[in-house]
Amino acid sequence: MRPSQVRRKLSFGLALLPLALAAAVAVRAQGVDLAALTAYRLDGELLLDFDARLTLPGSVEDALQRGVPVYFVAQATLYRHRWYWRDERVARVQRSWRVAYQPLTSNWRVGFGGFNQSYPTLGEALAAASRSTGWKVADTAQLDGDSRHYLDFTYRLDTSQLPSPLQLGVGSQADWSVGIERTLRID
Repeated sequence: MRPSQVRRKLSFGLALLPLALAAAVAVRAQGVDLAALTAYRLDGELLLDFDARLTLPGSVEDALQRGVPVYFVAQATLYRHRWYWRDERVARVQRSWRVAYQPLTSNWRVGFGGFNQSYPTLGEALAAASRSTGWKVADTAQLDGDSRHYLDFTYRLDTSQLPSPLQLGVGSQADWSVGIERTLRID
């Protein structure tokens, strides 16, 4: 290969480098980032606080803009470590949030249990659906003082609660698998 051809290929590759980096950052930015996850004991209870930062892929955000409700699920499972057998599950708790766009009022509605709250922007609605404080996981009486315990935390987009026509095509799309898992040691 001649030096001029090598220089031409090298300059072409260097010209494409910023585009490749921008695409990598855009792909990495979509999903869930866990800003805070803490477990603590208070008044005989083991409580959990978490704050997740959501960045939705374009297809999920487009579905939300069209009025399709999207569900987010947080699940915490407390285990007791055992060296002689599988770890024992002490407690499991789960919370679910429903985020939907209301086109008549141009508001975003977040439902949690029987409570619904309206927000003017999608960012505010996602922030409300991705954090919790003082969430009771277990009573401290359930914790064995001599054993080690750990908590598996999962926060994800629940595609099983989407409308049936959407569930068929979602399984093969990576855009719809938004979630994060963390393990936290309990002292």
